[in-house]
Amino acid sequence: MLKLNVCILEAKDLPINNSYVKLKLGKFKSKTRILRHTCNPVWNEEFVFRVHDKKENVLVISVVNIDDDGYYDDESKVVTNGSVDFVLGEVRIEVAFVASQDKQSLAPTWFSLETTTKNGKFFKKYCGKILLTISLHGKDHSFINHTHSPNSTVAFEDSRELEDQHICSQVPCSKMGEGKQLLKVIANRLEKIFNKKEGRSKAEYSSELSNSLSDYEDSVEENPSPCSFEEAMVLMDSEDNKTEMPENLQGGIVVDHIYAVSPYDLNVFLFAPNSQFRKDLAALQGTINVQEGPWAWKSGETSCLTRVVSYTKAASKLVKAVNATEDQTYIRVTKEEFAVLVSVNTPEVPLGDTFRIELLYKIMPGGLSSGETSSHLVVSWGIVFLQSTMMKGMIERGTRQGMNESFDQFSNLLAQNFKVLDKTDLPDKENLLATLQTENQWNWWFAAKYFCNFTVLSTIFMFLYVFAHILRCGPSAHHGLEFKGLELPDSFGELVTTGILIIQLQRVYNMVSHFVQARFQMGTDHGLKAHGDGWIVTVALIDGVDLASLESTGLSDPYVIFTCNGQTRSSSVKLQTSDPQWNKILEFDAMVEPPSVLGVEVFDFDGPFDQDVSLGYAEINFLKHSSVELADMWVLLEGKLAQSAQSKLHLRIFLDNNKGDEIIKDYLERKEKEVGKKLNLRSPQRNSTFQKLFGLPPEEFLIKDFTCYLKRKMPLQGRLFLSARILGFYANLFGHKTKFFFLWEDIEDIQVLPPSLASVGSPALVIILQRGRGVDARHGAKTQDEEGRLRFHFQSFVSFSAASRTIRALWRTRTLNLNQKEQFAEENENQEGFVIPEDFGSVHDDEAKMSKIYSEELPIKATSELCLKEVVNMRSVMGIFEGGNFEHKIMLRTGCLNYETTAWELVKPGVFERRVNYKFDRHTSAFGGEITCTQQKFPNADTGGWIVNEVIALHAVPFADHFRIHIKYEIEKSAIGDCACKCDAYIGIMWLKSSKFEQRVNRNIIAKFTLRLKEIFEMVQKEILLMSQNPNG
Repeated sequence: MLKLNVCILEAKDLPINNSYVKLKLGKFKSKTRILRHTCNPVWNEEFVFRVHDKKENVLVISVVNIDDDGYYDDESKVVTNGSVDFVLGEVRIEVAFVASQDKQSLAPTWFSLETTTKNGKFFKKYCGKILLTISLHGKDHSFINHTHSPNSTVAFEDSRELEDQHICSQVPCSKMGEGKQLLKVIANRLEKIFNKKEGRSKAEYSSELSNSLSDYEDSVEENPSPCSFEEAMVLMDSEDNKTEMPENLQGGIVVDHIYAVSPYDLNVFLFAPNSQFRKDLAALQGTINVQEGPWAWKSGETSCLTRVVSYTKAASKLVKAVNATEDQTYIRVTKEEFAVLVSVNTPEVPLGDTFRIELLYKIMPGGLSSGETSSHLVVSWGIVFLQSTMMKGMIERGTRQGMNESFDQFSNLLAQNFKVLDKTDLPDKENLLATLQTENQWNWWFAAKYFCNFTVLSTIFMFLYVFAHILRCGPSAHHGLEFKGLELPDSFGELVTTGILIIQLQRVYNMVSHFVQARFQMGTDHGLKAHGDGWIVTVALIDGVDLASLESTGLSDPYVIFTCNGQTRSSSVKLQTSDPQWNKILEFDAMVEPPSVLGVEVFDFDGPFDQDVSLGYAEINFLKHSSVELADMWVLLEGKLAQSAQSKLHLRIFLDNNKGDEIIKDYLERKEKEVGKKLNLRSPQRNSTFQKLFGLPPEEFLIKDFTCYLKRKMPLQGRLFLSARILGFYANLFGHKTKFFFLWEDIEDIQVLPPSLASVGSPALVIILQRGRGVDARHGAKTQDEEGRLRFHFQSFVSFSAASRTIRALWRTRTLNLNQKEQFAEENENQEGFVIPEDFGSVHDDEAKMSKIYSEELPIKATSELCLKEVVNMRSVMGIFEGGNFEHKIMLRTGCLNYETTAWELVKPGVFERRVNYKFDRHTSAFGGEITCTQQKFPNADTGGWIVNEVIALHAVPFADHFRIHIKYEIEKSAIGDCACKCDAYIGIMWLKSSKFEQRVNRNIIAKFTLRLKEIFEMVQKEILLMSQNPNG
């Protein structure tokens, strides 16, 4: 019995976002989980199949698209509404092929997906690649001699992942020569396997395999490159479908310098064949046996240049000399920009078959303000793990150290050839904006261009022609039904001419009206300067390319709306164009909160009273782009219309503040009022470490961090970081790092789960994100609910109340609307804030003048059979202060959310104290503020009852830091009978800071708490009577 182990690792370059993999071997089927919102899914799932019969020796692996909307653009499919499984492409692998490999195992190998037609034939269409590991276990070797079926396909790459080397075994009649060549290569390979000696080394085996594959690749190369390297650059620059400049790799940046050389010359200097710089670098680093392959064309969805370079790296302190292979591929070539992706494989190092290293070289214009020719070289690195390993952390640290040492030598050698320029010469915001051509587009020339079309010219000609005819003709006699003052057409020709003229005049009138509305209704934000102190966002809208249109002419009337922190700015309208030129500068007023995202949406103008149609939208995350990238960027628009037309906008965005470092101190002082706790400014070193940990821009600063557990399948200990714009989590467990963050604006709700056995007796903080948000952090989510919202569970804080209060306060201030923020800032301006100390909670009766707001006998109605002792009745009423189910039920029904209490603690003889936290629902309070209060209770020796004092602090409401509310409860036995007790409540308001609204606030608080206490004790009375009537319920 044979067992076939199949490991589905990952896929890349898929033209779909939602996918899973189906596997079929004979009658056995299986599939992976569904991954959404990614074109490069990572499954890492393993499957085992039993191989019973030689007829079941073809493994079929299919990548399937999940289309929830029920629409998929394919000419050969008719898809209806509903969830549809659409097979994107598949790979067929014979078990005999796996059995012919060394140790009957196929190392991690990239397979090209191929598409089938309705009749089952294969045709070439690049649909991405899938990385597989396949091994065969068992004693039956009969499959080794089994030949390939003519209907099977094998499309794979070398285990070193040389993306330009594709081996395709297809046997259509037109390519019989290629099939024979492949069979010859496979036969030679099988002969070498059976004749292999015992002492044969792994390096020799890999070398022979790559040589065999290279022989076949040479025979099937479709697009040889007879031209020179310079001609190949020009040819690749002429390609229509160019890719955008990629982002830096996640490992970090090892080179970031500006050199006094043009981008083209620097590219030739580094990557031209037989580069002298490469030879000098190899000699400096002790690299030997360098073999450079020729640059060759790689065919696919986009053609690109690629080559293979092999060499032997010099021995280091930890690793002996090893062979390495580089796969170099040009992914972007223009006249002034070049991007080269290098994939480095070192299979001979320890655990070398579990990972590969990627390098990204980006050569861009230096952009010096002096105009001097310069190049900006950025080299970043990343590591891709092909298999999971416990040594991941050690591999990353060793790779990082090696990268820094290697590229230090690279930079020093390059500096000997070209002068390194200072980055301070880069153009600043004023210089970049000054280069924009801001001439007035609304001039006579633009109006003439808009009205110079066939409709206007033909209408003018017809009108003048008819007018001249009227002048030349005298008055005519009345005919038919005409009378004095009424002239009618005398023939059908006159009737048609009149109708055409009226239609034409109406169309011209609509064009003039549309032009005037677009001129005076839009574009009023251009040139307005920002007001106030704080964070200022400046957006330069330069132009747009390939904007969509709903008109048959293919032209639209676009304008752009920008949204940031509740503020909006709009551009002017450009009429009848798909490639508008704006050159407009828009500034947002100063913001108290540092902005996280900039919303961009393009509309088609239809008039001031019509609803404009959206032509596309985008969201620019300030945390995922550096200031250099924001200063000049092309933004791809999303949406059905924009994606079909490949629409994009050219923007220049600048984020700065006009208060310097003082803005951080002011920000922390404001946050202390909501948090109720002192917030200290972190050191520059700690802020820098925080920024590097999550890859954040330099303006982001750390506010607070907590030790906690992230609850997924198993709890993971780490640290929760809170900053002005994000909430992030980081953990490092034996080198396995878990890291993610999301914006405060992404959070929809924050809930508190009570302590349970699963949470080890600790309350859990549940953060629920909005639908579609936090996709990059989904690996840290515990669950995803039915609405598609991610839920993150954090527990085991050292101080849960402090962490919960801080997180809620920071979230609320980011989600309050603009009016609430302005009101809050206005009332707290130039006033010292009140911060609750850590030991807050002492209660004093003489702090405020108390007034009675409630007095009642409870319970009033009770039969003699149900009468209990007054002690029991008093104890039942005191149940609302005991922290049990009775108290939580009452408070939940009276509008208290996330109600939490601590246990009563003896603070002095006869006096007990506890803390209470909850949140009002929107029905009780329009602000939904959080409540923190301290309660003390002690027996009343005079009446035999209890006295409960409560001091309440409100958060996130106007004037919340100006006052505290003091409520006193007196519960004692009643004089009217044994089945009742007397309850009195008093209220006082302690003003910590004076305000002109004291009387208004006092009246509002007393009125609200009078109704609230009445509602609470009425609910208590009903519940006590129900419990008395149902003692077993």
